[in-house]
Amino acid sequence: MSMADTLIVLDFETTGLSPRQGDRAIEIGAVKLVNGEVVDQFQELMDPGFPISAFIEDYTGITNTHLQQADCCSEVMQRFSDFIGDSNLLAHNASFDKAFLDAELERISRPYTGHFTCSLLASRRILQQAPNHRLATLIDYSNIPSQGEFHRALYDAQMTAKLWLILLSKLQQETRLSSIPFALIQKLNTTPKKSVARLLAKLAADG
Repeated sequence: MSMADTLIVLDFETTGLSPRQGDRAIEIGAVKLVNGEVVDQFQELMDPGFPISAFIEDYTGITNTHLQQADCCSEVMQRFSDFIGDSNLLAHNASFDKAFLDAELERISRPYTGHFTCSLLASRRILQQAPNHRLATLIDYSNIPSQGEFHRALYDAQMTAKLWLILLSKLQQETRLSSIPFALIQKLNTTPKKSVARLLAKLAADG
């Protein structure tokens, strides 16, 4: 049984919002968690083959000069595909990152076998009292020390990993489970918020 504390936490910086509209990845950052411990990390810029906008330069701090010195997307994604192997995957707002991962790996014909889950969806169910569920807000709400720059891929992946472990700890407390199966997170993320308390109470009673 795969556990939710053993997976790859990843984050993309990109040229825009949608690979379907021609947007490409410009940075990938990821950390590998094994039994709740960070055991490895990955970070590379990648050249999308065209200039990025001034907005993206300002938003990420990544410049066209940086990208001109980087390897192309296909070379970086080959290495990243090797890094993720068959691990399960996590991102904050995973639908965004999954879309870019799927698009970039499809370009190089590299499938992956792990399943995706989303810390944004999980946080909406576990931290229902948070002011909102943006990553920076949740880091502050959870009293996680942060000294880097959001909107850089590795830093966002590192912060997501720290948030993830707090979410799993809260689930363990509420369910009295010694560890949280990945499948439970998948079930939780599709449970309506109003039904979460009942689900967790049932798990605690069954445990």
